[in-house]
Amino acid sequence: MITSQLMLSLLLILVVAWGMGSIFARYGLPFVLGELVAGIIIGPPLLGLIGPSPAIELLAELGIFFVMFHTGMEMDPKELVEHFWPSLAVAIGGFILPFVLGYFTTRAFGGTINQSLFVGMGISITAIAVQSVILHSLKISTTYIGHIIIGAAIADDILSLIGLSILLGLAKSGTIEVSGLMILIGKVIGFFIFTILMGQFVMPRITSRLHDREGKAFTFAMAAALLMAYLAELVGLHLIIGAFLAGQFVRKEIMDEKIHHAISDRFYGLSYGFLVPIFFASLSFHLHLNWDPSFIIFALAITAAAITGKLVGCGLGYAFFKRNYWESLIVGFGMNGRGAVEIVVASVVLKLSNELLTANPGMDPLLTQDQFSALILMAFITTLMAPLTLRWAVTRACSADESSSFCMLWDKKL
Repeated sequence: MITSQLMLSLLLILVVAWGMGSIFARYGLPFVLGELVAGIIIGPPLLGLIGPSPAIELLAELGIFFVMFHTGMEMDPKELVEHFWPSLAVAIGGFILPFVLGYFTTRAFGGTINQSLFVGMGISITAIAVQSVILHSLKISTTYIGHIIIGAAIADDILSLIGLSILLGLAKSGTIEVSGLMILIGKVIGFFIFTILMGQFVMPRITSRLHDREGKAFTFAMAAALLMAYLAELVGLHLIIGAFLAGQFVRKEIMDEKIHHAISDRFYGLSYGFLVPIFFASLSFHLHLNWDPSFIIFALAITAAAITGKLVGCGLGYAFFKRNYWESLIVGFGMNGRGAVEIVVASVVLKLSNELLTANPGMDPLLTQDQFSALILMAFITTLMAPLTLRWAVTRACSADESSSFCMLWDKKL
């Protein structure tokens, strides 16, 4: 329900996010940093003028939904397929190493095996929506490195889904449910086969006949996005994967250029102009600072493990294909941002932990409150770092070799 309080909250978020973003952009820093800082200022960490609410959370979710659809519209599916193996190598390296580092770091701080496994899972996830916004803001989303990072983030999401399903099964029953896992993998494979068939044989026939009278092309795009998001959720994937794939259905190669531009412009305005600032500001609302020295040391150790794991794991995965040092660094920093997905995963684990503790009060929690808070802080710090480190790596890479194909593509975007 739209209330006066909600309208006032949205007005405050948009004005402060716009103002802080403009200040950051004036000094050559990414706009999204200002939006994150705006959330800190007006949210619970500082002034406490606005806090989490169902309405704001819904708008934030819609923000990443629209962003991923728009990203899908811009991405070339041939480029994604062409860079499949590098993307997969980056995803595997960027999933396994953070997981291992997170596990041993938590164990070193006295965590149980289950707690260490779930913390490792929490720091191994890459937030695809956050990375999409950052890549777009730096104008490298449509370069081949942008395609690799997005492809790797999608693969990382699938690996995280499988890993989380295994760990939840272990926590509930103490065994790995092989049949359930195989069904899950089968559903994911079936979902992607269905997507390929739809994109190859059905959608081109529909999009070639689209018209934009009374905004009906936008209606079609929304229907496609909602359908794919629903199917993605049905097989256990996040809805933003479905939104991204739906964006591939209305790419410019298979429809009238003017209609494509109209759809793209509407999604761009709704997402980057309205919903994305709400999303980034709301990330700060989950941040609750704890000044206890033991917590700070643990949180910093987890954050260091998360950053090192992504940077080294993803970089080595990319370097395996004989890419140069700077490009590997770009990919590592590009995969380092976290965001809402980690918060959702940690919340699911905490909820299950509370249920199991109610049934069996003597057991250890799957995730302690301090571990949960450390994951939230890690997600926020890496999201804050991602645009700065990625911009630095891109600038240094193109200063060292302006003639590289990536830098030539990046320069054209400036």
